[in-house]
Amino acid sequence: MRVAVDAMGGDLAPGAIVRGAVLARQHMGSGEVVLVGHRSRVETELAACQGDLTGVRVEHASQAIGMDEEAPVKALRKNPDSSIWVCVRLAVEGQVDAMVSAGNTGAVVAAATMGLRLLPGVKRAGIAVGLPRAEGSTTLIDVGANIKCKPFHLYQYAVMGAVYTQCVLGVEQPRVGLLTVGEEVTKGNDLINHAHRLMRISGLNFVGNVEGRDIHSGLCDLVVCDGFTGNVVLKVCEGLGAGLLKSVLQEVGGTVSEDVGQGDKPEADGRRREARAALDRLVARNDAATYGGAPLLGINGICIICHGRSDERATENAIKLVSTLDAGRVNERIVQDLESRGIKRWSGRWEGPGWKSAGRGT
Repeated sequence: MRVAVDAMGGDLAPGAIVRGAVLARQHMGSGEVVLVGHRSRVETELAACQGDLTGVRVEHASQAIGMDEEAPVKALRKNPDSSIWVCVRLAVEGQVDAMVSAGNTGAVVAAATMGLRLLPGVKRAGIAVGLPRAEGSTTLIDVGANIKCKPFHLYQYAVMGAVYTQCVLGVEQPRVGLLTVGEEVTKGNDLINHAHRLMRISGLNFVGNVEGRDIHSGLCDLVVCDGFTGNVVLKVCEGLGAGLLKSVLQEVGGTVSEDVGQGDKPEADGRRREARAALDRLVARNDAATYGGAPLLGINGICIICHGRSDERATENAIKLVSTLDAGRVNERIVQDLESRGIKRWSGRWEGPGWKSAGRGT
């Protein structure tokens, strides 16, 4: 795989991004990583990296879009040679197979949508992220690509998210839930009620409405919502998870301290080691860097969007996710799945099996 990496995107760019990209390339076996950004700054960071730099090259981009830009499309127009635009251009021209960015999410979504275009039949792209639970993880879509959704968009998010959960996460028949304020059918606004009807006739393994607490309960494998709600949920989960982990580590820190060998008995040493290993696994499973990034589903290409605070480990894992998406033929499966379900929009009405029960003008 050939991957373009936005070296100027994120709070820790370009240093952490460059180091993470080099680490990923060293474990890729083959392929190429193209670091896109201001050449002198990127090459300075690259020179400080240790190990083999084969398969890593720099593509110059004279501009960068800030994380605080309020109008992404306007920012893209003002910065035609930004690192985000250059990543997209390389993908459009076929010089790379995928792009990875921890930059301004709105700008990445807009550039990827305008440059790479949407897959046939897809109306809006959506960001899918995995949230850990006791066993496995729950996919949440959308978490920020589209804050003004229509019912058809939520239905398509359900289809795309189900394909991703099946092909990448290995869940045979993903259970799909629609996020709202109560599990009853009537709980929700017009958007939720119309989307509920669509999903009920979609042929998906739809379990109905779910609440926020169900994201981590294991009730479903995929939770669907609009981008505004999803982004709020994601940030709450991140903050709550980090706070709980910190509290746990503080409470049991004395028991599993670094002086593991100071116990009175060998049995005590063994228990300390087991507890420490368990805590390390817990921290790793709830660390966003472990997951790397989130795919922007629905575009005609592969685009991974990373957290703005991504460090080198998050960047490395985001680049590794590219090959997983490619091997799972996710885009191809999305197009096939949408076509096979037969629910389409036509002249302001729904067409497809059972479309009358889905309502009109939604």
